[in-house]
Amino acid sequence: MKGPSWRLGKCMAAHFENTYELSDEQLQQLDDAEEMMLRNDLGAAERLLLSMLESDGQCIPVLSNLGHLYGRHLSEFETAVDYYNQVLELEPDNAWARDARRRYLRYL
Repeated sequence: MKGPSWRLGKCMAAHFENTYELSDEQLQQLDDAEEMMLRNDLGAAERLLLSMLESDGQCIPVLSNLGHLYGRHLSEFETAVDYYNQVLELEPDNAWARDARRRYLRYL
């Protein structure tokens, strides 16, 4: 499970292995971004995720969350597909990103 709720399956330190070896700060920022999306504070979530991407342009959880933000919340399907393509370039067997990309490709 490597989508927006990736941390539920992989990164909660108390219960699961931190697959992507994210720092505590990164984990907190991803939690914050997800909370912002839930509160519909999409601009703040976008700014936070993009700033995280500047620090690590290959962070799969950040790329996945950006795909989710642009696809589900902002209906910017081409941008969502671009982020999922980046995930799949780094991790070709990422089924979650492949399925999400397929979902948004229908709208292009």
